[in-house]
Amino acid sequence: MAEVLINIQIEALEEGGYLATSTDLQGLVAQGRTLAETMEIAQDVARKLIESCVEHGDPLPEKISQALRRQRRKATVKIPVGITVEAA
Repeated sequence: MAEVLINIQIEALEEGGYLATSTDLQGLVAQGRTLAETMEIAQDVARKLIESCVEHGDPLPEKISQALRRQRRKATVKIPVGITVEAA
């Protein structure tokens, strides 16, 4: 599973609760009773918006496309492996 970080803006509503929107992902609008609930809903909405774009072949916002491309790159890593060799 790929992970992308997007910026969201959260504002307190006069009638209570909070509203989250994002300039990184157009269409992201989430409302909740608490900050935690609002952030959780925003995360779910963002995931669904991105999945919908991928499923329908719609273009992703550039910031998100770049993040996904970076995650697809291969990396070569050298790690130490200890081996005990006993004399025969």
